[in-house]
Amino acid sequence: MKTLMFPGQGSQSVGMGSELYNNFDLVKKIFKEADQKLNYPISKIILDGPDNELKLTKNTQPAIMIISYSIYNLIINNLCFSLS
Repeated sequence: MKTLMFPGQGSQSVGMGSELYNNFDLVKKIFKEADQKLNYPISKIILDGPDNELKLTKNTQPAIMIISYSIYNLIINNLCFSLS
């Protein structure tokens, strides 16, 4: 059995994922898609804040999902790792 565990609400911080965003086009693509789907710049809130906006549940939940999904995709696509 293989398991990946990701954090939940309360673990968010402004700038989380910025190193991934700056180094992987895949992550930039995921952030852009999230902005488009949510119809507001969640990526700016994740990367630049302000902290009080990121702490709002309406932003925290998608922000943590976006970072977790980005990490998952990097693992699957770059490390030849499969959960199946």
